[in-house]
Amino acid sequence: MASILEGVDQRTKLAGHNRFELLLFKLAGRQRFGINVFKVQEVIQCPSLTQIPKAHSVICGVAHLRGKTIPVLDLSMAIGMRALDRGLESYVIVTEYNRTIQGFLVGAVDRIINIGWDQVNAPPSGAGKESYLTAVTEFDKELIEVIDVEKVMKEVIGGQESASEEMIDQDVSGSGDRVLIVDDSSVARNQVKRVCTQVGIECMTLKDGLEAWEHLSQLADEGINIAKHYSMIISDVEMPRMDGYTLATKIKSHAEMKDVFLILHTSLSGVFNTSMVEKVGANKFLAKFDPDTLVKTIQEQLKEFHQKNDV
Repeated sequence: MASILEGVDQRTKLAGHNRFELLLFKLAGRQRFGINVFKVQEVIQCPSLTQIPKAHSVICGVAHLRGKTIPVLDLSMAIGMRALDRGLESYVIVTEYNRTIQGFLVGAVDRIINIGWDQVNAPPSGAGKESYLTAVTEFDKELIEVIDVEKVMKEVIGGQESASEEMIDQDVSGSGDRVLIVDDSSVARNQVKRVCTQVGIECMTLKDGLEAWEHLSQLADEGINIAKHYSMIISDVEMPRMDGYTLATKIKSHAEMKDVFLILHTSLSGVFNTSMVEKVGANKFLAKFDPDTLVKTIQEQLKEFHQKNDV
């Protein structure tokens, strides 16, 4: 499992075809969960952990790996299940989200599966553990649950939620502007929406690429100029049914939509994303979520949008 990211070129090609690889694992029961392999740096047996005084109860401690100190979170506790055994029988999935490295303690690691985003659906509505799911899929006649890691990270580690006042250009108003926000994570949608509303933009939020495509297609069929209706579209990359790369390709290939300003953002970082953004024709890539960077990008686009449309 340590060499899990071998074959990164193949994974890049998969992402360009609305497909991805899911690492399956278990927590404190028989249920299998999944995480996108592109988020994973390596999988190791649980190392010796150093306790942190007054740390969040979900943080097991910190691990020292290759000269770096990373927090290790009990993923089972984080989604409301019982705590995991923190001995050698457990594993740590080392991941990168939003430019930070952290480990997730899991009970067992299963396998990697290759599936299409069109095989992934929104989770059923409900309370408890279900509120921490961002998607579900089926494999070997079993339901695989994909955890909303953004929500876990926000609750346990926190972070800046709004753009700094000094980053907001008071001469650029978003009043009268609309932005379409597309993300399967409710936490991520609300984070982006919060920044947009700081500059007065009206927000439309949708849960996945297919929902967004159907919405935009309906507007286009009604004769609405998408590039004038929306000042910009801000879309996640990883989403059920249709990912952000596929959505971007369809938008930029459509005569009535191709001129809309499209920002792709993702917790997956690296050169891979920059090259994919260029390939699908998106206008901008942001490694989410940094509110100051986001508000700067939004206001730069508003200036261009207003100049182009004489607003």
